[in-house]
Amino acid sequence: MTLSQRILRKIVKNEAMAADPPEIYGWRVYLLACSACFGAMSFGWDSSVIGGVIVMPPFIDDYKLGVKNSPESAALAANIVSTLQAGCFLGALIASPLTDRFGRKWCLITISMVILAGVIMQAASSGNLGPMYAGRFIAGVGVGAASTINPIYVSENAPRAIRGLLTGLYQLFIVTGGMLAFWINYSASLHFSGKLQYVFPLAIQALPAMLLCGCMLLCQESPRWLARRDRWEETKAVLSRIRNLPPTHPYLEEEFKEIVDQLERERQLIGDATFWKLQKEMWCIPGNRNRALISIFLMICQQMTGTNAINTYAPTIFANLGITGVSNTLFSTGIYGIVKVLSCMAFLLFMADSLGRRRSLLWTSIAQGLAMFYIGLYVRIAPPKAGDVVPPAGYFALVSIFLFAAFFQFGWGPTCWIYASEIPTARLRSMNVSYAAATQWLFNFVVARAVPTMLVTAGGPTGYGTYLIFGSFCFSMFFFVWFFIPETKGMSLESMDALFGVTAAPEKSLHEDESRPEEITEAATGPSSSEHSQAGVAGPSEKEGARQQQIEVAG
Repeated sequence: MTLSQRILRKIVKNEAMAADPPEIYGWRVYLLACSACFGAMSFGWDSSVIGGVIVMPPFIDDYKLGVKNSPESAALAANIVSTLQAGCFLGALIASPLTDRFGRKWCLITISMVILAGVIMQAASSGNLGPMYAGRFIAGVGVGAASTINPIYVSENAPRAIRGLLTGLYQLFIVTGGMLAFWINYSASLHFSGKLQYVFPLAIQALPAMLLCGCMLLCQESPRWLARRDRWEETKAVLSRIRNLPPTHPYLEEEFKEIVDQLERERQLIGDATFWKLQKEMWCIPGNRNRALISIFLMICQQMTGTNAINTYAPTIFANLGITGVSNTLFSTGIYGIVKVLSCMAFLLFMADSLGRRRSLLWTSIAQGLAMFYIGLYVRIAPPKAGDVVPPAGYFALVSIFLFAAFFQFGWGPTCWIYASEIPTARLRSMNVSYAAATQWLFNFVVARAVPTMLVTAGGPTGYGTYLIFGSFCFSMFFFVWFFIPETKGMSLESMDALFGVTAAPEKSLHEDESRPEEITEAATGPSSSEHSQAGVAGPSEKEGARQQQIEVAG
């Protein structure tokens, strides 16, 4: 056992970590997860860079944002910022059918090209709002699609014991991209002047997209997607490679058999996957419907914490709390980014697969609400005045911003993406994550569009009502998690059906007009007979028994 494997066993405390072979935690699975997560870095980078750019004097002059802190200026800035989220909403919706048809790997590579095209348009817009809007929308389509495919790809490749850690890397790369964007904005404000001050931060957004393209060319396709395409030999070969185990190893044979068995049960349940059949399966079977609704409501809650209001408009918020000067507000924003990265790393290493998902959501709901309420009450009772020294209560309000960032990364940041990608059945995973990601971007858009105006109107010029609204949502989320969210740490993807009570369902209830189950072709019910034999499941001699089983399931 290597040193890294021994450290991992000490950090991660769950039954799967104790039982599974240490070889599966080799470097390949981490490299694969990090490669895909450069799509998440584009998410964080593109979302965060614009908040610093729109307060730079050359940008304000070139794009005619008008008088600072006026409602007109706030509305125009909100339009520029939120165009990205509008594109992300579209990208998240179209990603599901594309990734199911063309695979996770090649969709991520194509997405990187779309993001690059959007970034080039933003950097070259040169004071023209049309190209800026179009570039942010196009980049948003790529970023939104990546937000759907990235967690799916990682969760389908991750060992069950550290699936929370690896899927949570998605959030770590988001906050890392945001942190880098914050510091690049700060550096540009110090060392550049004129158009270059904002063109450079906009252009450097291309870096994570380029890394996503280059790294994904070196990665394998998802084994669970290959299985759905009946490419069984490739499935086993990819599993063997990423698990660092020979094809005949008992662990690998068991995981392969779980994939085959679940896929066969799904095909017996509903037959070939058309769009409307999948919709019926998702919304007519209670266990599947519950999982979809959990994913959607988790994403709504995530955005209503107010996190992306602070991410995107951090320089404005720090200025409202008494920090003066563009460079000083950008510096504070950079510190905010560092806090987010360090706290997210701490969560992934020590909490995601040990403390668990549910407990993390519960305690951070209360902690985030308290931080938001303190900020709101401080701004209401003792609003900062230009030129005055920041009082101790004001410094604690600044600290509360950093504490809020840490609390979010300990729970609502990474955990929502972990749930959305791990709880659906394999057949519905891309669609479930697509709906969750689209919901996240829809409410991200709402927040991005509303917050600039809220900061100058909600509760008066100080905007203290903004923080109280978000704090109230945080407190209410505690009760949602307490009553509706189960714990999933250490469970295999294939065991989620049993957790949510989906074992079988009458096919007739879903498809009254479909052909009888005994007429389902062999291609629609699983691998060929020789492949079944290799997988340790039904071969030719058991075909009649399998058909009879299908009839009983449908009965």
